[in-house]
Amino acid sequence: MCGIVGYIGRRDVAPLLLEGLQRLEYRGYDSAGIVITSPKATGLKMVKAKGRVRDLEAKVPARFKGTTGIAHTRWATHGAPSDENAHPHMSGDNKVAVVHNGIIDNAAELRARLTAEGVAFLSETDTEVLTHLVARSAQTDLEDKVRDALRLVEGTYGIAVVHADFPDRIVVARNGSPVVLGIGDKEMFVASDIAALVSHTRQVVTLDDGEMATLKADDFRTYTTEGTRTTASPTTVEYEAASYDMGGHDTYMHKEIFEQADAVDRVLRGRIDDRFSTVHLGGLNLDAREARSVRRVKILGCGTSYHAGLIGAQMIEELARIPADAEPASEFRYRNAVVDPDTLYIAVSQSGETYDVLAAVQELKRKGARVFGVVNVVGSAIARESDAGVYVHAGPEVCVVSTKCFTNTTVAFALLALHLGRIRDLSVADGKRIIEGLRKLPAQITAILEQEAEIKKIAEEYADARSMMFIGRVRGYPVAREASLKLKEVSYIHAEAYPASELKHGPLALIEPALPTVAIVPDDDLLEKNRAALEEIKARSGRILAVAHQEQEKADRTIVVPKNEDELDPILMGIPLQLLAYHTALALGRDIDKPRNLAKSVTVE
Repeated sequence: MCGIVGYIGRRDVAPLLLEGLQRLEYRGYDSAGIVITSPKATGLKMVKAKGRVRDLEAKVPARFKGTTGIAHTRWATHGAPSDENAHPHMSGDNKVAVVHNGIIDNAAELRARLTAEGVAFLSETDTEVLTHLVARSAQTDLEDKVRDALRLVEGTYGIAVVHADFPDRIVVARNGSPVVLGIGDKEMFVASDIAALVSHTRQVVTLDDGEMATLKADDFRTYTTEGTRTTASPTTVEYEAASYDMGGHDTYMHKEIFEQADAVDRVLRGRIDDRFSTVHLGGLNLDAREARSVRRVKILGCGTSYHAGLIGAQMIEELARIPADAEPASEFRYRNAVVDPDTLYIAVSQSGETYDVLAAVQELKRKGARVFGVVNVVGSAIARESDAGVYVHAGPEVCVVSTKCFTNTTVAFALLALHLGRIRDLSVADGKRIIEGLRKLPAQITAILEQEAEIKKIAEEYADARSMMFIGRVRGYPVAREASLKLKEVSYIHAEAYPASELKHGPLALIEPALPTVAIVPDDDLLEKNRAALEEIKARSGRILAVAHQEQEKADRTIVVPKNEDELDPILMGIPLQLLAYHTALALGRDIDKPRNLAKSVTVE
């Protein structure tokens, strides 16, 4: 979750680290800090501040010079946001500083032991424990000191460590939280996300779990936490720094909503096979015989990725006629689920680093399951751990609230469902029908986004609501769930999503003029059933906003979206509701790109 950035080289380090923190602030923004040194320095210099990176920058003195440093922007897990709890954390002798992303599970036990040994703690964090463990190690080099400390901790970490006695190096380690090295010309970088690196280098090395690295200005080496050397070859990052800029938009969320037509075009590009009315998915490594042996599909994700999985499961059932369902990965990994060799497990994650999903993948692999990844970030942990998979090619997504990645993930599931369907029982005619529908998506997305001004007016009408209900049936229900989540995340308005058919089994008790209902009403075989639900709400004086393919008589307002194939309609129907959430939040003065209490890449439990 937190943002880590580090540098060693010849340049003045503080401006570089502050720039990197600005690019990583979407990963955590309740406090920030920076530590610097240099071969000519007499020790470490540190500045920390509660609040945003701009608050830290205001505290950094003019004469804060060095050529080596590490910095951090925090999303709190242990201890409230404060100057004291901000990273980096320094040892009592001011020689060791550590930044950390993750959670140390046995921190309380280690803290008690260290306190009994006379260590005085200055913060409430778990990370400070690690700092003191490194400082108290009897080993003579920094790498072995860090290794000693890591042997004692249980949990997840991505860390960077500097030591006043070793100003020529930064030591980093990974277990469950991303660590990326940036390889420059007589300079090296480290970060928790390539967003902090692409302004300076596109040559990167991604550490695996259980791997460490030592960075010096002119070299780096990687090795396991047991000390065995590993071979790491840099790869070239696909995106440039401009991919992470706002591009003239007021917020990243607005930019990313409006990038969706191009993003969908990317996920389709080069994958459609008109000759056989199917698609090529080269990363699947699944031949026709293996595909026909799949008896069930289980999709695992968290948050928005879970909702994309719900839509994906419906597409797979409809087009491939394989039983499919989706489940939160955070629940699956703890319920001792029966792992079936005939089930295809699909792990979904925008970042490819979501810890609950990664842990589920690792447990499934341990039990011999076949696991596919559907992720956005090339070379991410889930992509590497999976047997095969599909990249969704949404491009960098900076806003904490996911929009274009959700849409591209649902399109990727449509491609997978079509691929499996054509191997099994889906006809050539139906394959062609779905392909034609997929090709229409970018233009239809553009048409929806052209309604922004009207959707903004609707959002302003509903912004005074304290709570909202979202309903849909079958294909519409996952759309309602994701739209409900979007509104909660970015506007802080309470929202619930229910199947429209379940209204009469309890939720109708909530209906009143003060509780607006957003209804997903596709023009499919359940149209009249959905209209009946609108009648029930209207009879109880409820306000209704419908998202539909035609004006709905019982709705107070209707957002009309273009009609595609029934199976693909959910991909489009969520897009106007992204704009609804955005403009509701804007009307309420929310910090849209950085919602309170949230961070982008959830690498802790």
